[in-house]
Amino acid sequence: MIPHDYHLHSHYSCDSQATMAEQCASAVAKGIPEIGITDHFDLHPLDECSGYFKLAGWMAEIDRTRAEFADRLIVRAGIELGEPHLFQAETQALLAQYPFDYALGSLHWVGDEMVFDPVYFERPADEAYGLFFEELERMTRVGGFDVLSHFDVVVRRGLPIYGEYEPRRYEDAIRAVLKNCIKRGIALDINSQGLRARCGVLTPNVEVLKWYAELGGERVTLGSDAHNPQDIGADLEAALDAARAAGLKYVTQFERREARLVRI
Repeated sequence: MIPHDYHLHSHYSCDSQATMAEQCASAVAKGIPEIGITDHFDLHPLDECSGYFKLAGWMAEIDRTRAEFADRLIVRAGIELGEPHLFQAETQALLAQYPFDYALGSLHWVGDEMVFDPVYFERPADEAYGLFFEELERMTRVGGFDVLSHFDVVVRRGLPIYGEYEPRRYEDAIRAVLKNCIKRGIALDINSQGLRARCGVLTPNVEVLKWYAELGGERVTLGSDAHNPQDIGADLEAALDAARAAGLKYVTQFERREARLVRI
């Protein structure tokens, strides 16, 4: 059984049209016992979603949805913070306004370049990937969130463009990020959206998860990154298999930003 889906979006994200109730109904139909709604909170001035998230409406809807599904589904209140190290005051102020269960930290921008924009990849692969991991190290060193989203999301666009992505080429930089996560108690989101994209990979993959386990890391969550109901829980069996193959023994559940390890 898939224990949870901790990365998904509703129409409070600018790139989703799904209501929270629609996402919850899909989870119930698929037998998933727990989900976390993690809409985007983006503040980068060049991001098309900057300023889109409206906390008051979101709070009212998640409270209604939790009541509606109370006897069928555990609904966690999450949030996906874009570049939280660059917007520390704003993100921490947001987290103080509602009893969130957990916060995802995401890196979508390196400087003024978005890592989904083909323009970002008009440079050698080592430079594109290397710059991303340098910024990710800075983000995880600062912390202020509970789960690191889609660890190497840069490969979603990069791998189809370059035709390759070999984590071992960036092992030192990746291990530095993993050490930051372990030191700060940040879980890794094993994100399955890449399996539905052209890159065809989990982010992170089994190799990176093995390094995490070798370093003493234990905390992982599973996330479909669903923006519509049909993708709720998609490919999370593969994410769970990857965790086991890496030697990880638990998934992490959150409540009021307190972590609990659940054996898999």
